[in-house]
Amino acid sequence: MNKHIHILGICGTFMGGIAVIAKQSGYRVTGCDANVYPPMSTQLEEQGIELISGFGLEQLALEPDIYVIGNVVARGNPLMEEILNRNLPYVSGPQWLSETLLRERWVLGVAGTHGKTTTSSMLAWILEHAGLNPGFLIGGVPQNFGISARISDSPFFVIEADEYDTAFFDKRSKFVHYRPRTAILNNLEFDHADIFSDLAAIETQFHHLVRTVPGNGLIVCNGREESLQRVLNRGCWTTVETFGNPEGWSVDDENRIALSGNIQGTLHWDLLGEHNRMNALAALAAARHAGVPVSQGIEALTLFRNVKRRMEVRGSVNGITVYDDFAHHPTAIETTLAGLRKKVGNARILAVLEPRSNTMKLGVMKAALPDSLKDADRVFCYSGNLGWDAKEALSPLGSRVEVEGDLDALVEAISGFARPGDHILVMSNGGFGGIHEKLIGRLKG
Repeated sequence: MNKHIHILGICGTFMGGIAVIAKQSGYRVTGCDANVYPPMSTQLEEQGIELISGFGLEQLALEPDIYVIGNVVARGNPLMEEILNRNLPYVSGPQWLSETLLRERWVLGVAGTHGKTTTSSMLAWILEHAGLNPGFLIGGVPQNFGISARISDSPFFVIEADEYDTAFFDKRSKFVHYRPRTAILNNLEFDHADIFSDLAAIETQFHHLVRTVPGNGLIVCNGREESLQRVLNRGCWTTVETFGNPEGWSVDDENRIALSGNIQGTLHWDLLGEHNRMNALAALAAARHAGVPVSQGIEALTLFRNVKRRMEVRGSVNGITVYDDFAHHPTAIETTLAGLRKKVGNARILAVLEPRSNTMKLGVMKAALPDSLKDADRVFCYSGNLGWDAKEALSPLGSRVEVEGDLDALVEAISGFARPGDHILVMSNGGFGGIHEKLIGRLKG
């Protein structure tokens, strides 16, 4: 086994997670990134992982057994170029993880356009609550655990199975490396327009995932998604359980969970939205495959605390509540707003949006944005770094929308409009320039 790994692009959630579990498994782990930044840098340094800023050639003197390459690393990167020139051993993060740490484990993989992080967190927590002590690698921080990754002596390992590409030298989706015994297919829509030409291209990658699930495994599939049905129709060699439909796993308005119409129990929790009820069904089905009775799974979910940045309350000032949410795709924006609307009734919702993902920056989804924001009373959009006209794209919202290219001006506009009883929902897949703290500070002022 390779005792020393050096990770290029270590500060992303996924590669940082690999670093943590490699260290826990007894490897010497070093790593570098363009910007070594918190919170990941702090988490890694606490684990005794040596971090180097930049991709300088002096790192070759470390002479690791193998270089593990994150998908932020491209041709032209000086360190990578020299690794190639010298014919030094290198491998992608997903492949290293699969071959080194996952090969003899029961992998539970959670795939889908939306809900991967939340569903993975639910599933890991159900297994933990049942005493199964699972390992996991999740693209966020589940509040029940306080960390995004760990390895354990348990055979069970929960992983967020991402369809994004593996590395510059391996354009397959990350999830084809994981060989899950239990696979959740949560939903499937067009996303990642920077690497996929259309929905059919993503469906092909999901079909590649389905091809890797063993015959004695289980596929837990959203029964409402035509795209996923097309994926399965291309060939499936594994038992499939559906959710979100009467024939499979379902949940009613009273949060009663049923399997093939037979009530299994009632879920008592504070999570908002139909999307989270669907996530719960998928997690319960997958956990049952790993041996956790449904009643025990439901009991675990009553104690589930959501992932950070999923409708997370960041503060309340003068009766105005500020939330942080990761929503960055029109479907996620719509379901998040619908969940909040159901909770707050007629109270005003102020939606604050940063279109920051690669797909959003390209403007591929801009036509769907106005409809996805229909549940908001007022929309504030940050247009900095966009290659398209946000004002024009959001014009169907009329006077309900305000677009600003300057962050401080945006904060002023929001705080000037807000009044006691309002709910401010901030949506971005990045840090959004620390807007939450700025808003809370301004509201206090």
